[in-house]
Amino acid sequence: MLVLISIHVASTLFMVGLIWFVQVVHYPLFADVGPSHFETYERHHQRLTTWVVGPVMLVEVITAAVLLTTQPGIAAGLQWVGLVLLLLIWACTAGLSVPAHRELECGFRLDAWRRLVTTNWIRTAAWTLRGGIVLVLLQKVMTGANS
Repeated sequence: MLVLISIHVASTLFMVGLIWFVQVVHYPLFADVGPSHFETYERHHQRLTTWVVGPVMLVEVITAAVLLTTQPGIAAGLQWVGLVLLLLIWACTAGLSVPAHRELECGFRLDAWRRLVTTNWIRTAAWTLRGGIVLVLLQKVMTGANS
């Protein structure tokens, strides 16, 4: 069980760090790419980013589900909140971020970029909250305080 929770914590904290980098550095710099290179940049960004975040997001959601189903006594309320936050993150990714990126594939559009940066705060906040939750879960497992 310690291996499972450790993998879950690592995947979540990886995503917390990554989402803050994306929010504060990466997405704001989209505005500086320049119109002549933006379409190519955006296509490469999407392809390469998927290789980094896709596997980690899958590990995170799978380990969250496995923990909840196999270890429901370990802070079940926190586990449920964490899972709901993951569902929110996935919904925002599919419903807000991906459509904005699809618009940006056709060239830099200020409205699509602003929407991407603004709505990404939802994912940033949700992953940050998840980071706190998984650390509490880890602490409970390590100390045996399972309520």
